[in-house]
Amino acid sequence: MKGGLRQSMAWLHTWTGLLVGWLLLAIFMTGTSAYFQDEITRWMQPEIHGERDPVAAAEGIVARLGEHEPGAASWSMMLPGKRAIATTAYWQDADSGRGSWRDNSFTVDGTGHRVEARGTLGGFFLYRMHFDLHYLPVMWARWIVGFCAMFMLVAIISGVITHKKIFTDFFTLRLGKGQRSWLDAHNLSAVLALPFHAMITYTGLVTLASMYMPWGVAAVYKDRAEYFADAFGIETTPERSGVAASMAPIGEMIRKAREQWHGADPGYIDISIPGDANATVRMMRGGGEAMGARGQTLIFDAATGHLHTPPAEKGAAFETESVMVGLHAGRYAPIALRWFYFLCGLGGTAMVATGLVLWTSKRRLQLPDPERPHIGFRLVERLNIATIAGLPVGIATHFLANRLLPSTMADRADWEVHCLFIAWGAVLLYGCLRRVRRAWVETLTLAAAAFLAVPIVNAITTDRGLWSSLREGDLVFVGFDLAMLALSATFGYIAWKVHRRPAVPVRKPRASREVAA
Repeated sequence: MKGGLRQSMAWLHTWTGLLVGWLLLAIFMTGTSAYFQDEITRWMQPEIHGERDPVAAAEGIVARLGEHEPGAASWSMMLPGKRAIATTAYWQDADSGRGSWRDNSFTVDGTGHRVEARGTLGGFFLYRMHFDLHYLPVMWARWIVGFCAMFMLVAIISGVITHKKIFTDFFTLRLGKGQRSWLDAHNLSAVLALPFHAMITYTGLVTLASMYMPWGVAAVYKDRAEYFADAFGIETTPERSGVAASMAPIGEMIRKAREQWHGADPGYIDISIPGDANATVRMMRGGGEAMGARGQTLIFDAATGHLHTPPAEKGAAFETESVMVGLHAGRYAPIALRWFYFLCGLGGTAMVATGLVLWTSKRRLQLPDPERPHIGFRLVERLNIATIAGLPVGIATHFLANRLLPSTMADRADWEVHCLFIAWGAVLLYGCLRRVRRAWVETLTLAAAAFLAVPIVNAITTDRGLWSSLREGDLVFVGFDLAMLALSATFGYIAWKVHRRPAVPVRKPRASREVAA
């Protein structure tokens, strides 16, 4: 870091962006998709039809579990938000511990009737991937993502200092100018949504602040369990009395909860020791019902339906953290604001991608022999291909696997995820075996073909293809298929532009020029 402030910040901006750029691109890409994770999940479970009705779903689950699992240690259910239909129910065995999620769960539709939907993690997988990654221990993954987010924050701040013509760059996009075009695209995608990029990076760090900076909690609490009890109002599990008692109507408890939350619905319900006189019903407000993501929890007596004393109001620190998490997740956002989040997320993805390409475009001309770059430069080029083109191929393959894998396949949901990484790895290997220019054209074309195949395969394998969904007015399925077609057209256009781009003139190696002189 030599020279003046701007020169030092330019160096810092370049290297903080490059060193974690590929992982940042994956985080941005999968995190952006999470703004429509409910819609993605609905598309990945085409067997589920109907409308959302949390009360009917909860009543159907309680009736079914009361008939088939009356002695369970607990029943729980994840109720649908305003953009979802299905409800997942789960029970904990009284004698064998928590048990397997897949073995001890089932799904009901909006009417409360059980449906046999294909095994899938839906949009939840892409959401979790953007901060938990995959195939790694969760704590390690979150430390890695936090490290990348901190680098991203440094890159944003140093980028603002470096670009003294930031407002001019906002209105500048020169196409067909090679390196200058990549720089313009990088600047435009960065400046256009700069407040969003700063907000999403900072709030992403805040969501896991207690893990990254645990010293404040450690200074006050000897036991972290006490901290979580104070922060989130965790209560002890009730003890069995041995006295049987029928359960009060769950629908009436939901009505009382709505009154307490000014019309908001519960998102999660847990019933401890059902069928016992000491049984309790814990309801947590849905995360998408307010900007604050930390939903208030209410406790009911299961036998009488009586509401326990509501918890005290949380302090300013808790509410601030809750709003920060809510701003990052965007679950509170109405449809127009959610699309704004999504488009800004795409801008962030483009910002990282163009920055990675700009690094190679700029430095190729500075190499002693551009035709024989050093191994570090070749590594960056191949990783660019693998991430910018390969990850989209993997995501499209993930969606195709959802339609093509047998419904009765063992560990089907896991294999949907495996297919994403297998395809991603295949693109990385292919990109290493081909010349760079051909690899870019062919992998981008493959991404276009893969996204184009998604709505086609959907129409062949289900009765919810694009034309059928248009006739029925199913906007979720129509929107998903149109999004796949738009992505296909985008990657196809980029592949066509790369194919038509004239080759960069190759300079003679520096040593040869010196000899000639």
